[in-house]
Amino acid sequence: MSTGHRLCDLTTVSLNVNDPETNSHLDDPPKPQDQVNICGGSGQSLHTNGTVNGESSTKSLRKFEKSENHVGSAAASLSALGEAKLCPVHEGELQLYCSTEGRLACSKCVSDGSCQGHTVTDLVTRATVVRNQLVDVCEKMQLQALRIERFVDRTLTAREKAVQTDANSARERVLAQVNVVRDALEEEEQRLLEAIQREEERVEQCLLTQRAHWTHTLEKLTHTRTSLVHTLTHSTDTMILSSNEEINDRIEDAEGAGEPRDTEQLTLNRNCSDSKLMVGLWASALLLGSSAQRFTTLHFEAQTVSPLLSLSSDQCTLTFLPKRQRQSPLYDPSRFDSWPNALCSPPLSSGTHSWVLDVGMSAAFKVGVCYSSIERKGSGNAARLGYNKKSWVLSHYDEDLSFCHDGCNVGIKVAKKLKIVGLLLDWPSQTLLFYDPESMSVLHVVRHAFSEPLQAACAVADQSVSIVH
Repeated sequence: MSTGHRLCDLTTVSLNVNDPETNSHLDDPPKPQDQVNICGGSGQSLHTNGTVNGESSTKSLRKFEKSENHVGSAAASLSALGEAKLCPVHEGELQLYCSTEGRLACSKCVSDGSCQGHTVTDLVTRATVVRNQLVDVCEKMQLQALRIERFVDRTLTAREKAVQTDANSARERVLAQVNVVRDALEEEEQRLLEAIQREEERVEQCLLTQRAHWTHTLEKLTHTRTSLVHTLTHSTDTMILSSNEEINDRIEDAEGAGEPRDTEQLTLNRNCSDSKLMVGLWASALLLGSSAQRFTTLHFEAQTVSPLLSLSSDQCTLTFLPKRQRQSPLYDPSRFDSWPNALCSPPLSSGTHSWVLDVGMSAAFKVGVCYSSIERKGSGNAARLGYNKKSWVLSHYDEDLSFCHDGCNVGIKVAKKLKIVGLLLDWPSQTLLFYDPESMSVLHVVRHAFSEPLQAACAVADQSVSIVH
């Protein structure tokens, strides 16, 4: 018989897998639909409910391998199915199996033919081995089916319920957070609009008062001037001298009117619209929102770098140099010659820009922006970042953090030393914001009517500071 013919024809595999831990009918007789029929002359069958011909599957399957009845049934099945064939070479009955060539053989094939010296076993013995292998496969399939059924019935069902619960919770959480933010925004919007309205009314009242005062003063001055001109042109010398006291009183009254001055009281206080909540949300939207602003690509301009500093080859890192390592570079009108400063390119005069600097290694640094027209030479405040009207910087020195502009310092408290500092420049709103990228907390906000292009600026007096790309 060729290797293409099976010794046992597995004709029906019908699995009805039960959970051995929960099914109370494991001892019931097997039903026809619960059987795996392995055809062999006697028609014995393997039941997937855990029994083989009324016995436990494991015991029956092991007995099946050793049982003489099974060997007899195998031979009977071959006869019944008409599978006994003759050797095409020797015309002898094929009762042996050549494991070397994987085919059936007759006794002459083994003694004198092509299978001489090969590993040969009895046909029935080989059929029994194949049957037992099939039984093992069916056992594995049964256990695999049980695991799959458990996975489908228990795990997947539980996961479906869990994902629905988790999704509903996530939706509720998002809606709750959005509602809180929306309510807070509406309240803050109302508060700020009222504050702006009050400030506008205050300024308008001041303007009205000033207008009334100076209009009345102007009328008095005009009247006094007209009177004096009339006296001057229509009075004799005697009359002028006799009315000298009256003339002096009018002059003194006119001089007491004073000079009009434009003061801060006559302009809207821009701080009336300040709000930490609004600034934080605005910055977060620009930095983290769906249309988040990408970092602006900056690099230090080599011609501006102070001789107190060294610039890395990628033009992104400034390092403070000890005295013995300093050199005198060629003169350049753009270079800071006394303060350890450097400026970045390109200049910024429109749009929204953000960049981050690594300051973790330095104990003394300044980061910020300045006008391109800032003084570069000398050791005076005109070239010192944060000590003139042309620069706005965040300064860290001796463990103190502060904002510096025009010589005025505003202290900033932080929970820990900053490792990186972020800057956000929004030219349309004329806003400069310093923030901590790690905690996304706002450190300081500047609102100023910038009148010139700005350049990112940096000063280093300890270790190094780098632009983070």
